Amino acid sequence: MGDARLFGQSPIVIGLWGLLLITALTALALGRWPIGFVAIATLALAIAPAFLASRLNIRLPVPFLIATTLFIFASVFMGEAFDFYERVWWWDIALHGTSAIGFGLIGFLFIFMLFEGDRFAAPPSAMAFIAFCVAMTIGTLWEVFEFLMDHWFGLHMQKSGLDDTMTDLMIDAGGATIGAVAGYIYLLGRDAGVLTQVIRQFIGLNRRLYQKSRDKLRRGPRA
Repeated sequence: MGDARLFGQSPIVIGLWGLLLITALTALALGRWPIGFVAIATLALAIAPAFLASRLNIRLPVPFLIATTLFIFASVFMGEAFDFYERVWWWDIALHGTSAIGFGLIGFLFIFMLFEGDRFAAPPSAMAFIAFCVAMTIGTLWEVFEFLMDHWFGLHMQKSGLDDTMTDLMIDAGGATIGAVAGYIYLLGRDAGVLTQVIRQFIGLNRRLYQKSRDKLRRGPRA
């Protein structure tokens, strides 16, 4: 599969962005302000990864953009505008689990990039553990954000309070483990299905971020 930049060629991504834009314009025209603003916010968040990637000169695989767009659509638009968090009991669990897997993969790709793609710079288990910690940190910061929003603005993001927070963190831990283990398996040179394929594709599209500096190799040891 190819890569996609801002407003890439993937018909699925373009279709979802178009659907959100039409929904926003229709809702605003009918005076359905909450749905309209949520749709606009969802569209902005969906475009953000492609925009940031373009600014940072990072190439994103098309499946990554599709997955990100679908996740934001399901969490922000379906979850908030149509109250799926309350209507479907497993909605929040599924989204937390999938996001944690994604953050585990992102954490691994970031850590591996810091080592310039050197598989032998640190033990695979150490890189996987750090990736797990990155994903858990993101999940914990989100729970802190939910608490502050509830405390300061009287929202109900934590649902049942402590039970909701601890359940979310346990789900985050499971998803982060899956993402980190996928990175560990990749470092061993093995295949773990779609997750290691995503890792390979991202690294292949951004090879310059995962190679030892040529200048260092040319310079050699200093006298």
